[in-house]
Amino acid sequence: MKKLAFLVVLLASICPAQANSSAGGVSITRYTLMLAGNKAGFETVTRNADGSLDLYYEFNDRGRGPKITEHLVLDKNGLPIEIHNSGNDYLKAPVDEQFSWKGGVATWNNRAEQGTRKLSGKSFYVSISGAPEESAVLAKALVSNGGHLPLLPAGEASIERRSVLKVSVNEQSRIVEQYAVSGLDFVPDPIWLDEKGQMFASVNGWFVVVLEGWESSVDALQRAQDDFDNQRIANIAKTLGHKPTGPLAFVHANLFESATATLVPHSTVVIQGDRITAVGDDDKIQVPKDAQIIDATGKTLMPGLWDMHVHLGPNDGLLHISCGITSVRDLGNDIDQLAKMKARYDNGTEIGPRVLMAGLIDGRGPYAGPTKINVDTEQEARDNIDRFAKLGYVQIKIYSSIKPELVPKIAEIAHADGMRVSGHVPAFMTAEQFVNDGADEIQHMNFIFLNFMFDQVKDTRTPARFTEVASRAAGLDLASPQVQALIQLLQQHKTVVDPTLAVFEGMFTDRAGTMSDVYSAVGDRLPAQIRRGFLYGGLEVPQGMDQRYRDSFGQMLKMTKAFYDAGIPIVAGTDSLAGFTLPRELELYEQAGIPAPKVLQIATLGAARVMKQDRERGSIEVGKLADVILVDGNPAAHVGDVRKVKTVVKGGVIYQTADLNRAVGVRP
Repeated sequence: MKKLAFLVVLLASICPAQANSSAGGVSITRYTLMLAGNKAGFETVTRNADGSLDLYYEFNDRGRGPKITEHLVLDKNGLPIEIHNSGNDYLKAPVDEQFSWKGGVATWNNRAEQGTRKLSGKSFYVSISGAPEESAVLAKALVSNGGHLPLLPAGEASIERRSVLKVSVNEQSRIVEQYAVSGLDFVPDPIWLDEKGQMFASVNGWFVVVLEGWESSVDALQRAQDDFDNQRIANIAKTLGHKPTGPLAFVHANLFESATATLVPHSTVVIQGDRITAVGDDDKIQVPKDAQIIDATGKTLMPGLWDMHVHLGPNDGLLHISCGITSVRDLGNDIDQLAKMKARYDNGTEIGPRVLMAGLIDGRGPYAGPTKINVDTEQEARDNIDRFAKLGYVQIKIYSSIKPELVPKIAEIAHADGMRVSGHVPAFMTAEQFVNDGADEIQHMNFIFLNFMFDQVKDTRTPARFTEVASRAAGLDLASPQVQALIQLLQQHKTVVDPTLAVFEGMFTDRAGTMSDVYSAVGDRLPAQIRRGFLYGGLEVPQGMDQRYRDSFGQMLKMTKAFYDAGIPIVAGTDSLAGFTLPRELELYEQAGIPAPKVLQIATLGAARVMKQDRERGSIEVGKLADVILVDGNPAAHVGDVRKVKTVVKGGVIYQTADLNRAVGVRP
């Protein structure tokens, strides 16, 4: 097995221009893996003479990334009867996953799951750490077995054939077919197969796998996928959104007044089009006779939530709206794809929030971030920042490989264009230096703690920016002069902090085989294959360090409360699964000791103020945009009640969250 994996990699590296090669009944196919349009790794597929497959894939994403060797044996129906995956996962934890199906009994064992089941019919085991080729194996099996298959350990998959496309490169042409597999995600996943039913490409947002030598065909594949996806999402928007013919009135509501962080009972709010036209006591507001009335008795009416740290991907918009998030700040994305998504959200052809755009820039090198915008000189900084400004971006996000000496100049140029500056603290800098050099905001709480670990961790581009904080943060004295000096600096500069606590809760406290605390309140409602990911666990914890990792996360909560007490602005962002992560982020602020009404204020008017949008958004006031949500509970008493959003109004359109959830396979 190990010898074969070595041979696969060796052959692929010797013959990089050949996507396919064969010898002695063994054929090898090589694929390119791209992240955000940049080559980041490869996959090789070896088809052996006995019909088994040996797969190898790896990619580098800022020092993270998997290296997986997979042996796969299929039966005559194309279904897995033996799988063995080994290597390391995305966060470098060891992988040893095994599956077998013998004598009608299926047995599996991986980092998060183990089980045995007697089967009377066909089923397909989906590896939790498998290579991309498995998606093509599943698609081919679905085509060959009537279009539907039960999945192991849980769920069901189906497939639809979408289109045929002729692609050409270097005077060569291929006919490829687009399929879409349902049951693995919230929405169908497209995949492209060639004339032999083997994988040609998988184009999924930022992550692309394509037959080597055919990288230039990706744009054509994406356009063909968009034709189907845009029609599907437009139909959903038309079907599930309701625009009143006249005024809309919420009556008998408990109104969350975000300016004062208080709850006002017996309130009526009237909306005309996309604006709020009246707010007041039930007995003082006259509801127009032709108004559509929603009885909000026992419920909380509040401004739409903000997620201040997202990277929008396909179909994320609906997830945000279904969770009551009506405004987001995108902190780094493909310029063209983001513009298209934002345009669809704005014109109503796709369900999604209002979007503020931040441009991600990074320096070149082996740890460069997922962006096509590279900046190594002052002129490159000026050219790209000006480009972002002309496209309507409101912020520049600096990433970890930017040269420290460029930070003051980047800040100067961006500020001159009226843009905010935020980001990761670049490698070989401290948070103090970053703020003094002009940053208006810091993303991620780990960079705050790394400020006090500079002697041990100067290069923060690698996973050490997580593991070192996990092992050392618990020992940091928050009352020390060094910590207090940073707090005073942030106060003086009015620096905003975007802590993304839920990300670190997952990394530091999730344990394999146990449902993640981040998603425990909703996990059982989500599609089966999504739920599996919440059992996978976080960082690999060294022996004897379990409590230390948990205590380090607890220290992050204490630091968040210290910032709040000092008047340092905090914004609620997730940098994770769209929609369903924000309630946990807000719960963590409450756990840290921030009163629930103030947490809601942070996620509404506070965010709007930071982004200078508070004249239009963030509170329910006459004249403002009518981005409001109706919650079947009292999040001002228990922040977790924001998970109980029933109705969302955005852009003059009413959405019922039960309908939205049903459309993406989320159970009540």
